[in-house]
Amino acid sequence: MKLWLVLITKPRFEKKVAERLRKMNIQVFLPTKVEHKKWSDRFKKVHTPLLPSIVLVHTSESERNSVFNVPGVVRYLFWLGKPAVVTEEEIETLKEVCTDNVQLESVETLKKGDQIEVNNLGSTPQKGVVKKVSGNTCWITLKSLGYVIKIKV
Repeated sequence: MKLWLVLITKPRFEKKVAERLRKMNIQVFLPTKVEHKKWSDRFKKVHTPLLPSIVLVHTSESERNSVFNVPGVVRYLFWLGKPAVVTEEEIETLKEVCTDNVQLESVETLKKGDQIEVNNLGSTPQKGVVKKVSGNTCWITLKSLGYVIKIKV
């Protein structure tokens, strides 16, 4: 049975590791966000990893160690003594966040501790608690990993 596991990479190696794993026919998911970077002479849209130093790998127990043949791979993330597993629903949620289809229910103002409903994150609306709000940005936590995702309201 294949599971989505969390692979830790060296800093700024996420794209290289993901590409090399794809060449080895290992299914990977690297959630990215678009950032507008400014250089002295121009602006440019750059795809940066949503989860720094993390690549999600869909692999079986028998193939699990083959990822260590790729330069830049550090280790698997463990949670409570076991490899951290990401559910299919969380993968779909990350895909939705990456495509900017995330919508919050209409609220006048958000503040820490508010209960909100997020649509377009998987098959059903997700309820959550606002962890932090700064301007038009809201932070949401993935339950199984305790990882925070930032979305624009």
